[in-house]
Amino acid sequence: MVNQTHPSLDRTFAALADPTRRAIVARLGAEDALSVSELARPFAMSLPAVMKHLDVLGDAGLVSRTKVGRTVTCRLEAEPMREAMAWLERYERFWTAGLDRLVALVEADAAADRAAALAPPATEPPKDETP
Repeated sequence: MVNQTHPSLDRTFAALADPTRRAIVARLGAEDALSVSELARPFAMSLPAVMKHLDVLGDAGLVSRTKVGRTVTCRLEAEPMREAMAWLERYERFWTAGLDRLVALVEADAAADRAAALAPPATEPPKDETP
């Protein structure tokens, strides 16, 4: 058995496995920087719970935090996601090949249906009317 360990990749996928963390990443992707309070606002959870999610994202390298006075501002760091995308792209050829075969099958079936619809109706040969 081949043992390929990629600790940073594992942390990235583990961090993105949670829907709350994905929502935080999406918000940070849409806005340049947000305070922890702004990030926590739409979630029905305590501020410490949001902080724990931010810790996981930070450990994965997906979020950086800076503190100015009492305000902690978070920013999205894209490099770990680039690494994850590069890893996923290696397997894209498998998905693409399967989808290409599916498209060809559907198109062939649709072409056969169109040909059948355009063909003149089959007529029965005349019956011999001799008794």
